[in-house]
Amino acid sequence: MEALGTVLATAAGVALIGLALRDIFDALFHPEGRGALARLLARAVWSAFRRRRPGPRTLALAGPVALLVVIASWATLLAVGWALVYLPHLDSGFAGAPRGDFVDALNVSLVTLTTLGFGDVVPTAGWLRVVTPLEALVGFGLLSASISWLLLVYPVIARRRSLAYEVWLLRDAEKEERRALDQLGSESLERIYQELTSRLIAVERDLVNFPITYYFAESDERFSLPAMGIELLELAERGSRDASGNVRVRARLLRRAIDDLAATTASGFHSLAGATTEELLRAYARDHQRA
Repeated sequence: MEALGTVLATAAGVALIGLALRDIFDALFHPEGRGALARLLARAVWSAFRRRRPGPRTLALAGPVALLVVIASWATLLAVGWALVYLPHLDSGFAGAPRGDFVDALNVSLVTLTTLGFGDVVPTAGWLRVVTPLEALVGFGLLSASISWLLLVYPVIARRRSLAYEVWLLRDAEKEERRALDQLGSESLERIYQELTSRLIAVERDLVNFPITYYFAESDERFSLPAMGIELLELAERGSRDASGNVRVRARLLRRAIDDLAATTASGFHSLAGATTEELLRAYARDHQRA
């Protein structure tokens, strides 16, 4: 019976460690950020915020909170997983474990995972003296990878904010000057469409590679791409009717990039399938409370 308990505890621990490592790898190192657990937790946090119908400033906290929840869940899975591996061996494999219960096992796991190394409980069995440094290595890797993730996520958000602000400025300039963009010269229009297309493609790829950035809402409408999506679509459609062939081609390329962005938001996040690009963009805006 004791042997069965050891096997079950070890199997459960290894499963939790494997789940955490797989999700960390998928979310941080896979080119399309496919961490299933990370996506599920981020969406759950987003849904919890939206259910309370918060204002823009409160909704803007959803992304940072989701990021912290995901990292904390990885650390928890690893700590509990290693604790279950250690639990059956506390009495025989460690020196200094006072009771040999799960709390002691979790203490050993946390101290090792965080590389604090208090030295209260020391492994004596040979295989444990190899395994515990391995956990410390995983913990150090998690810390380094999480910091790197944070450093990568915020430039992605800055690029999206910058694009949204540029679209807002274009719209504002049209209103102030009482002159439509399509009245500009062909060269200027072509350059505007080319710049918007290249930046939108980068933003769409960012969303695929770092899906958690979807949940970073903006408190200021000027920097919110969901709020500017329809404006961008109208700009592309106006350019598609331009008499100049070069401008028309550039505008249609922008329209294709908008289609891709709308499809990405639908397939990965708000799940409105089989709709037009305009409907998908409006769903994107509604999900960010920018209808």
